[in-house]
Formats: sequence, C-alpha cells, structure tokens
Amino acid sequence: MSKYEKIKRRVYQIIEVGYTEDEVSRLYDIIGVAAIILNLIATICQTYDNLELQYGNVFAMIEAITVAYFAIDYFLRIWTAAYGFPNDTRVRATLKYVLSFTGIIDLISFLPYYLPFFFPGGAIAFRMFRIVRIFRLFRINAYYDALNVITEVIKSKAQQLLSSVFIIIVMMIASSLAMYSMEHAAQPDVFANAFSGVWWAASTLATVGYGDIYPITTGGKLLGIVITFLGVGVVAVPTGIISAGFVEQYARLKAISEQAIETDIHFIKIRVDARDHWIEKKIADLNLPREVILAAIQRDKDIIIPRGNVTIKEGDIVVLGAQSFKDNWNQSLKEIELKEAHPWNGLAIKELDISRQTFIVLVRRDERTLIPRGDLKLKAGDVVVLYTKMHIQDAKEILI
Repeated sequence: MSKYEKIKRRVYQIIEVGYTEDEVSRLYDIIGVAAIILNLIATICQTYDNLELQYGNVFAMIEAITVAYFAIDYFLRIWTAAYGFPNDTRVRATLKYVLSFTGIIDLISFLPYYLPFFFPGGAIAFRMFRIVRIFRLFRINAYYDALNVITEVIKSKAQQLLSSVFIIIVMMIASSLAMYSMEHAAQPDVFANAFSGVWWAASTLATVGYGDIYPITTGGKLLGIVITFLGVGVVAVPTGIISAGFVEQYARLKAISEQAIETDIHFIKIRVDARDHWIEKKIADLNLPREVILAAIQRDKDIIIPRGNVTIKEGDIVVLGAQSFKDNWNQSLKEIELKEAHPWNGLAIKELDISRQTFIVLVRRDERTLIPRGDLKLKAGDVVVLYTKMHIQDAKEILI
C-alpha cells in the first residue's frame, strides 16, 4: 500500500465513528457532534430579534465555521468512500455515498449557505433549505447504541409502518369524500370540492380537532363522531407497531446477552508484566492457537478492542477465551498449599522428586498466577495446582 493510500485509509478511520483507543478519531467524533449542536443552537437563536441584534455576529461566525466543517467533512467522505464500500469500484462507491440519505443530508447541510454567493437572487429560497440541516442530527445516532435501537426498529418494521400509513391515507380520502357529500349543500364555501375536507379529515383522524372546519348538519356530525372513533384506532396502529418493535428489539438483545453468557467458552485474565515476551508485540504477531481468542484488553480504565494492529503494553490485562474443557477422563486436578515445613518449600520445580505421572499445572502466589517453569522456586504460602494419579497427603481435589 502506497503512502498516499495509507493516508487516505487513516483519514477514513478518523472520520468514521471512532473506537475508544483511537483518540484522534474520537476527538473528530466529538467535534462533529459539537458542530451539529452549535449550528442548531445558532440557527434557533437567530430567530429571536433581541438576541440577533446583540449577538448576530457571533451567530454568523458560528454558522460560518460549522458549515465549513460540514463542507470539509462531506468532501473527505467522498474522497474516502472507496473504504466505506470496499466491494465496489471507486466511482460506484462515491455514487453510493453521494446518493445515500446521509450523503444528501450532508450536502444540503452546507450547500444552501454558499449558493447565494453565486445566485444572489435566490438567497431567501436557499435559506429555507438550511432547515434541512437539522436532519444532520441523525448522525449523532451513530455514536449511541440506545439511539441505534430506534433506527433498527424503524427498519425492521418499515413494511408494517408503510401499510398503516397507507390505511390512514385511504381513511382520510374516504372521510373527505363522505363529508363533502354531507356538508357541501350546507357549507359550499367550506366543503367546496371532494378534497377540501382533507384538512378536516386529518385533524379528526388524529383526534386533534382544531375547530376551524367542522360539520353543521346532523348527518355530518354523526359521520364526524364515527370518523373520530375510527381515528383513535387507526392512528394508534403505527404507535403499536413501533412499541412492539422496541419490545422485540430489546428482547432480542437480552436473548443474545443471555446466550453469550451460556456459551461453551471460558475466559481468563492475564496481566502482562515486564518479563512477558508479548510486550510491544502486535496481536497479529502473537501466533495464538486457533482455538484461543483474544477477547479484550484492559489498559488502565479503558477497554480496547483487540484488532490485529493493537500493540500489547506492559501492565495490560489480556482476556483470553477458549472452548471449555471436556472432561472425558473423569479426572480432577489437585492443589497443595505449601507450609513452612513442606519439603518442596525453597526448591525449584526442576529439583522436585515427583512421579512421571505428575506434573504441575500452575502456581498461585498471592494474587498472581505463575507459569511453572523449571527454575521457578516454590515458597511457603504458594498454592501448587497439579495433575497426578498418585495420592498426595493434604492435597485438595479441584473439579474440572
């Protein structure tokens, strides 16, 4: 990979949602969220005459800076689109981003600000398009898992929601036509044609009832009562669909969590100290067995996702996982806590006079777990875990 491509790939990693350990990417994410919120605050404050009079220049400067950020972010995403869609050609990947919902919102979030410089006559119309900038708030959705649930629910229930919206539209048109038949003769100016009652139907079905358009005939009032009751059920359908979607989504997440706990994988934690050869090595270079996974790395208070290019540091706590042991031998390990008078006290493991059918698995000293190398000297207080078929006095069995 050329230096240019490495820079391009790194830019893509930065502008995408960052991981905890990628401080530059996380900083970019924070700046992005701050720019969206500041831009929205400035836009709202500009609608107040007294605030605009006192702080108009500040609001204009905030808008100029945040919009410039939106423009730079947009062009960076176009430049690195190939990494977002790795299975497509560069041109196709760029078109996919540009024509996507987020791409269109990103474009509209800054384009209307600069268009008046080229087309002064359309400044008012372009300013109206700036309202679309509020949809950029959906980008915050990517930073929080709780907000992602909303997106997942809407996606999973899209067909049901479209069906319910279709039913509501049919009900509105039918209500408008029925009310026109009932009220046209009595109120020709209000219900002038078949679609003049759409506004009334919308407010009635939504159980809002603004009262600016209403029936005055007996038949129209009875029809209004029926449509109002129908509206309570029809408008509640999308709400029920979304509520059911939330319940299903959280139930699915809970099931995944519970199944993950019950999976046949066991995990251990290992603290990497100065004597370990893993220090300053990348995870990809550790050559772990295929059955062993490196699940996580705890560094200080941070949990680091163990990607291949992550380097192990001294003091890291490494979480390793492997398939649980299948005890087909019906055997058990044994542990011995060494006392001062124990004959093994002060001897190196290679000096122990033990059977060939006995081997030491590990040694626990205080809160540390020691690998039983031959030159490791045993001390009083050590807990020696070993496998043996022989009877050893004062040894306690450990069930596997």
